[in-house]
Amino acid sequence: MGDWVVTAEYYSDVHRTEFICRGMETREEALTALRAALPTYVPSKNIIEKRRQVYRFADQETYLVVIKGKLTQWECTLRIAQLVSDSTDPAVARRAQREHGAAEVADVPQDRIPPGF
Repeated sequence: MGDWVVTAEYYSDVHRTEFICRGMETREEALTALRAALPTYVPSKNIIEKRRQVYRFADQETYLVVIKGKLTQWECTLRIAQLVSDSTDPAVARRAQREHGAAEVADVPQDRIPPGF
C-alpha cells in the first residue's frame, strides 16, 4: 500500500479532515487523484450546488474549492500528503527518507514517535 493520500479539510462546527483517496504509490498518482476530485468532491453534508469555484495555491499541490449552494457557501481545501511515520511500521519513515535523500530530509522537521509506542 502506498504512502500518499488526498485530503479535504473544512470547518463545519469543528475543523474536519476527510481522506478522499488513500494508498497511492507516488506523488504523481496523488496529484492525478487530487485533480480528478476537484470538479466532483462534495463534503459529507447535503449541499445543493449552484456554482463551484476552484482556486490553485502557488505550491500547485493545494486547491481551495468554494461551493455556492442554494442557501449557503462552503469552502474546502484539497491537498496531497505523504505518510512519513507510523508507530507500528518503522519502515515507513525509512522509505520516506530514501525517497527524499538524507540531506533534504535533515532540512525539514521530522516526525518523532513518542516514547512508549
